[in-house]
Amino acid sequence: MLTKERKKIGRFKRHTRVRTKITGDSQRPRLSVFRSHMNLYAQIINDLEGKTIISCSTLDKVVKSKIKSGGNISAAAMLGEELAKRAQEKGIKKVTFDRGGYLYHGSVKVLAEALRKAGLEF
Repeated sequence: MLTKERKKIGRFKRHTRVRTKITGDSQRPRLSVFRSHMNLYAQIINDLEGKTIISCSTLDKVVKSKIKSGGNISAAAMLGEELAKRAQEKGIKKVTFDRGGYLYHGSVKVLAEALRKAGLEF
């Protein structure tokens, strides 16, 4: 088995293990993060209703116009600011952070810190 496939399977196993413990509801929705090599994606989800409340990525026009590359740390900071702004417009102040099986390091950590700095509580 190739190393890339093994890493992907390991991340998927970690993600499913964490998802058994983390759920989002209307009071405290789940903030899900997905990271690719080129871009970052984040969603705020109400798991009880099965609906995505807010989604944002580095491919959105607002974020993309401010960054050069979508997969680096500066892009994660801009994504965090934009997502927190959209969440506050919808009246969301508290979320449950789902790091998606990724290490809390690098772009995932910067995204979380930018969200906290902009006013979201985990």
